[in-house]
Amino acid sequence: MTVAILLGIAGGIGVAVLISGLLPQRPALATALAQLHRPRSSRLDGPQDASLLVRVVGQPLARTGLAARLASRVGADLRVTGRRPDEVLAKQALCGLVGLLWAPATVSLMALGGVSTSLILPLWCSLALGLAGAFVPLLSLRVAAAERRRAFRHAFSCYLDLVAVRLAGGAGVESALSSSAQAGQGWAFAEIRQALAEARLMGEPPWTGLARLGTELGVSELGELAASVTLAGDEGARVRGSIAAKARSIRTRGLADAESAAQSASERMSLPIVLLMLGFVVFLGYPAVMQVLTGL
Repeated sequence: MTVAILLGIAGGIGVAVLISGLLPQRPALATALAQLHRPRSSRLDGPQDASLLVRVVGQPLARTGLAARLASRVGADLRVTGRRPDEVLAKQALCGLVGLLWAPATVSLMALGGVSTSLILPLWCSLALGLAGAFVPLLSLRVAAAERRRAFRHAFSCYLDLVAVRLAGGAGVESALSSSAQAGQGWAFAEIRQALAEARLMGEPPWTGLARLGTELGVSELGELAASVTLAGDEGARVRGSIAAKARSIRTRGLADAESAAQSASERMSLPIVLLMLGFVVFLGYPAVMQVLTGL
């Protein structure tokens, strides 16, 4: 019976994948036109070779329109981590399949050992584990995106300090932005240089390029800086004051985040000690309680 259930599940998944490959979803015209100007997620870390799992599972799933839905939900996370939608879809399919088959595999091993169990509980466990496994890659993506944004904010505050120093030395706004971006290394400074170059080629102010980069990466500080500098106008002193204030606010926020993370880690460290003390109290008090109960 268990073997028949496993074969039915595998056959259903195979038929669903076959139908999705034969009848791919036709993208809308607006989506197709938007893909011509979409930022490439692999620009952060360079081109990457697709693995066998991505080629076999992820790319067929991406052609069904799931990639567009995933990009609409976590597009900024994909952009900041440099991951492609087909990679996330392949991991989701693999984790979901593992969670779906975990309970039937356990029941089969128990049946081989002579232990008979009902099929209702494993069925519900398979559904729950399958759904949970499908969401694990999304959770991992969000955690990685949060780490990348934290690193970007740290580099961006250093960049703003360099811009303020060059403005104080008499440099122009665009010159200070460009020269400060060339002074740093790493993916954050590379993104800033790329955003400034795109704005210059499109004939836009540099703040517009930084605001667009902030929208793509999900870093609100870039848009806030663009808005404050736009209000400040073209006067050097006011622009320098806005940049220095934004750099201080980013550093203050980073310090507050670091302190909250340290406090959370301290609280997590105290939990095992509390559980150990609770077990020790139960170990010492159980004989006395049982003695009192049996004496009654």
